Amino acid sequence: MKLSSKGRYALAAAVCLAESYASGEYIAVLSISERLGISKIYLEQVFSLLKRSGLVMALKGAQGGYLLSKSPSEITAYDLLAAVEGSLFEGTAATVKETAPTIERALFKVVFTPLDSIVEQTLQNITLDTLLTESQSDDALMFYI
Repeated sequence: MKLSSKGRYALAAAVCLAESYASGEYIAVLSISERLGISKIYLEQVFSLLKRSGLVMALKGAQGGYLLSKSPSEITAYDLLAAVEGSLFEGTAATVKETAPTIERALFKVVFTPLDSIVEQTLQNITLDTLLTESQSDDALMFYI
């Protein structure tokens, strides 16, 4: 499975929002852009998709920015990726349906359907809270002497 940069950036930006969720503080796109080293314009496109899906709320103005619409424990990696990666969750197209229907059925039964199911289930089991906790763990830190 290969995620686009939009999907990867959505996950990273959501972790940034999760860090300040408890404070109720809206975070400016520029702040996230600078922290993650991502183009502000590109990040605005990502946030537009997240807002459209209802995962974030936006506040305009000088004190504006974005805030998660739900607790980080209620938002999954699946939610975030589904909001920005439309094609990732489309069904697999038929391969040889017309010429070899029995092979087609076998491919879907043994490969495509189970694989789609496992990917979806895995992503639904990863919450934003889990990503936040992992990003703050000692394992994620590197010390230089």
